[in-house]
Amino acid sequence: MTRVRATVARQWPIVTVGLIFVAAFVLAGANFWRRGALLIGIGTGVAAALRLVLSEDRAGLLVLRDRGLDFATMTTMSTVMLYTAATIDPLGTS
Repeated sequence: MTRVRATVARQWPIVTVGLIFVAAFVLAGANFWRRGALLIGIGTGVAAALRLVLSEDRAGLLVLRDRGLDFATMTTMSTVMLYTAATIDPLGTS
């Protein structure tokens, strides 16, 4: 149990983003597509911001390539998801 806590403590950035994604997928699974897509965009934006401000040691599993490329890629994907969420037809839901 202590080992799990230590791992989660070291990897808190990816755990935070993962929890946002889980909430987004739950919303999408409950047919709240627009809200789910919005939350995916927000989660990706949070990942981009964390990657930008945290050192490579602190960012943990958010590190893929160099900081600039990671930030640019995640920011682009966040923008695409936010645009998608804004253009989804709500089909009677808000």
